Amino acid sequence: MSEAANHAIILFAHGARDERWSETLSQLRGRVQRALPTADVSTAFLEFQSPSLADALGNAERAGCTRIDVVPVFWASGGHVANDVPPLIEGFRAAHPDVQLRLLPVISELPGLLDFIAAAVVDAGRTFDARRATPDAP
Repeated sequence: MSEAANHAIILFAHGARDERWSETLSQLRGRVQRALPTADVSTAFLEFQSPSLADALGNAERAGCTRIDVVPVFWASGGHVANDVPPLIEGFRAAHPDVQLRLLPVISELPGLLDFIAAAVVDAGRTFDARRATPDAP
């Protein structure tokens, strides 16, 4: 396994009872995988859906990944990220000291994301206004 292939990225989200909730997370997983084709990109969930973060970490370690980045796909570092995730991360680190495990920032703290979303909101509003100005628009 090459050094790049030793890398896993786990997109970690809350989860929901309705499986459709995770469709955009699956799309994000696919886009990250295409951008980093040698990495092992997967999803994990805090509750309601599987795999759990513990299971995803174990799967990555069993696949030979020695570097794992966990990306909390949460809007902000609230209770789940601040309270629920650290014990999961520390438990895995204690059991697998040879694996480099990093907890990356929540998505809203990633560089450039807030500016991107602000621009997308402005563009969406302009597009909506332009459609409404067209007499045949729905």
